[in-house]
Amino acid sequence: MAFGGRGIARLDGLAVFVQNAVPGDRALIQITRKKKNFAEAYLAELIAPSSDRVEAPCRYSGFCGGCSWQFLRYEKQLEYKRRHVAESLEHIGGIKDTPVHATVPSPAVFEYRNKMEFTCADRRWLMPAELLDPEAGKDFALGLHVPGTFHKVIDTQACLLQPGLGNRILSEIRASIQSSGRPAYGLRSHEGFWRFVVLRSSTANGRWLVNLVTAFEDGAMVRPLAERLCGAFPEVAAVVNNMTARKAAVAVGEFERVIAGEPCLRDRIGRFDFEISANSFFQTNTRSAERLYEIVAAYAGLDGGETVLDLYSGTGTIPIMLSGGCREVIGIEVVASAVADARSNCRLNGIANCRFVLGDIQDCLPALDVRPEVVVIDPPRVGMAKEVVQEVLRLAPERMVYVSCNPATLARDLALFQPAYQVHEVQPIDMFPHTFHVESVARLSKRNERRP
Repeated sequence: MAFGGRGIARLDGLAVFVQNAVPGDRALIQITRKKKNFAEAYLAELIAPSSDRVEAPCRYSGFCGGCSWQFLRYEKQLEYKRRHVAESLEHIGGIKDTPVHATVPSPAVFEYRNKMEFTCADRRWLMPAELLDPEAGKDFALGLHVPGTFHKVIDTQACLLQPGLGNRILSEIRASIQSSGRPAYGLRSHEGFWRFVVLRSSTANGRWLVNLVTAFEDGAMVRPLAERLCGAFPEVAAVVNNMTARKAAVAVGEFERVIAGEPCLRDRIGRFDFEISANSFFQTNTRSAERLYEIVAAYAGLDGGETVLDLYSGTGTIPIMLSGGCREVIGIEVVASAVADARSNCRLNGIANCRFVLGDIQDCLPALDVRPEVVVIDPPRVGMAKEVVQEVLRLAPERMVYVSCNPATLARDLALFQPAYQVHEVQPIDMFPHTFHVESVARLSKRNERRP
């Protein structure tokens, strides 16, 4: 199984990456692309299934980009995720002797996502079983994309990754949009009104926030839908309308209106509350996030007297979770709205020993007025810039904790720290069941003597 979720076959020594295949399958495959050193294929006919293959409960499995591993036994998913992290460390980072622990499973493997984003489109991509159905409408879709495409949208009636109520809310929205008289947005023509539907839910209290993203503002069109949702579902605490005229397929508005209810939800991780607005970042799997932060705290090894520096601090979740175990936490974040959310979440929880610096980390680190004993790093998928790595090495903290959602950039960045820091252990955590994505936490400490 390759990182990225495809099975690997060998054809006369050539590596063939097969979509929807499981190691142990015997199958007829169709090659779609051939290069000098590899080929790509899809599974055309399953002759004999692997013992690790299971029946996927979702009708869209194998076609939808929401998840790619429903047909793989969950215990095997965890094993491959651990293996992908270990192989990345060894082959990309040259790190061979560091323990990579068994992947921590998600408490829930379905209905675990607290945020789902669905695309409106003026053309519907038909499933193979629907191609011969004369009743299958082709002029509207509200759902998820076919993997690797921007214009192929499946009309998703239900997604098993979100709580069941979310699918009922989605059905109500679909019916309202189709009867509104306003067209869905054309992903090629860039014309139309309805663009995205983003559903957010609170794991702590079961409340929901609905974000209707449209191409322009029309309160008379959106307000009746908001009232309909609030009337039909008491759990809907807020309906907001984001508006964007940008052509980019990003479900974030240039400005926002609160149509009904409050502008945000409140969720809880551990003993802390967090306010979540339509566009703020929050870990998608709330229950797994709590386990993630417990591991970060354990790896930080705080005794109450440290100054902790948190890079890429986002909405302040890690600083807040660590605040009770140290003297001070300083977060650095480049997104202004995230810093505002972080400060608000500190006030909400009565936390006074966290402060946040707005700016590019590369510029902020040289001006830092303290020397932290512990640095926590939680970068985006692209990892750290080399200049940031050098600034962290200059600070020379005693301990570091690196949180990563990308094994490849984790391995690359840890290799840059290796001459001065020992990587003691890495703990993979499953935040996204039925996908190949894996979160990892690495524990590092400064070497007594630098290597030559």
